[in-house]
Amino acid sequence: MALAIFDLDNTLIAGDSDHAWGEFLIDQGLVNRETYKQANDSFYQDYLNGTLDIFAYQTFALQPLTRFTPEQLTELHQQFMQQQIAPLMLSKASALLERHRQAGDFLLIITATNRFVTGPIAELLGVDDILATEPEVIEGRYTGNLVGTPCYQEGKVTRLNQWLKDRDHSLKGSYFYSDSRNDIPLLELVDHPVAVDADEVLTAQAKAKGWSLISLR
Repeated sequence: MALAIFDLDNTLIAGDSDHAWGEFLIDQGLVNRETYKQANDSFYQDYLNGTLDIFAYQTFALQPLTRFTPEQLTELHQQFMQQQIAPLMLSKASALLERHRQAGDFLLIITATNRFVTGPIAELLGVDDILATEPEVIEGRYTGNLVGTPCYQEGKVTRLNQWLKDRDHSLKGSYFYSDSRNDIPLLELVDHPVAVDADEVLTAQAKAKGWSLISLR
């Protein structure tokens, strides 16, 4: 059994679930359209550029969650899945997951996007586990704060190593699939790094290092 690790946004799905959640909140009239969209788009561009302040972004992204009950959030997320995520699903990504599943590999998503947004997506994709940026929840309500290390850039390596300490898995024969320059630290760690519909920086790195380049689009 090998560990097959997958980035989520713009890798297993054809878009960014974090940014899409912000767009959903705007469309639902739950945030100020002009100011929230400007900030959401700006943070997303910083992410694409590899310059995102993950703590500033999470303060922004988690604040709306504090306003709703768990029941309200569940209903909103169900709408979000139907309206925003369903159109982003990729048949080639499903096929890739199934190939690893049939090979007996352990399927792990590791994503910078918070668990509230990504947990149901990982469940829909049928993976074995997910590592995500963790929002703090006290007495069933989101506080707007983070718990632990954000699952971003080198933080993905930190979180994966913490996860491995408590399990029988190792990185021997491991795979990691990602589209983003932000994931180069983790791509360098696995035995089989794979660039998926990669950005320019990751594409150049993959070519220089002889990593596989594929498309799931």
